[in-house]
Amino acid sequence: MSDLQLHFAQRQQADHPLSPGVHRVVRQPNGALGIGDALPGVLLLQFCLDRRGLWLQVPPGARGVHVNGRPVQRMALLRAGDAVYVDGVELLVRAPLRPRPAPLDPGEHAGDPRVVLRGVGGQHHGRSFTLGPPRLVGTSREADIRIDDPAFPARHALLERHGDVVLLRGLGQESSVVNGVAVRDAVLGVGDQVVFDGQHRFVVEFPAAPADVPSQATVPAAETEPVAAVSDDGPARPRARLPWLLLAALLLGLVFSALLWFGAR
Repeated sequence: MSDLQLHFAQRQQADHPLSPGVHRVVRQPNGALGIGDALPGVLLLQFCLDRRGLWLQVPPGARGVHVNGRPVQRMALLRAGDAVYVDGVELLVRAPLRPRPAPLDPGEHAGDPRVVLRGVGGQHHGRSFTLGPPRLVGTSREADIRIDDPAFPARHALLERHGDVVLLRGLGQESSVVNGVAVRDAVLGVGDQVVFDGQHRFVVEFPAAPADVPSQATVPAAETEPVAAVSDDGPARPRARLPWLLLAALLLGLVFSALLWFGAR
């Protein structure tokens, strides 16, 4: 979450770098939107950047704050590429683009069906597309990710996976938005967000790295045996097992004997 910036979509102001800490967004007395702790005005929201990530906090009573077109009442965790709407102004969370690796390597994730492009907005919200074979984005019937918009190109872009990265290659003049930056070609990695046609949002997801723990099959048999606990008083003593079944039979016999004794009298 380093090198994040707030970009004014209509370029009302210069980009605002997001350093660790709290960044207040206020409506100044002249009606303009301002970002800064020392600016006077009505608090609309604030961004908080810490080791957990970038948080959006809405003060009590504030209304009209949206993230990617969805209203936010209290808090929201943001990622690069999110669009924040407040007081009629759109703020984009931007992050630097990834450099193109050289050379490209199939890598450990080649053929892994868990590497997906997950829809988080637009008509494909909630759907996931595996990134094994190349994926065509467009309106044509051959498109793997179809965008139902007559104004959208038939062949907009191609997504190709190479190991731990995904290459976005533009096939026309139109651009896509990657982490808040309009581009034709880009390198996508885990967690990166790409937007097509301004509203169709997707996030690249890779499987989590497995923990470095030996599996049961690789552990020697001697290490899989249970080990008796050792106390400070000496070696562990075997626990005495109470013969519950025998005790229950004895008690039952005593009860019957008592009934027979008193019944005979």
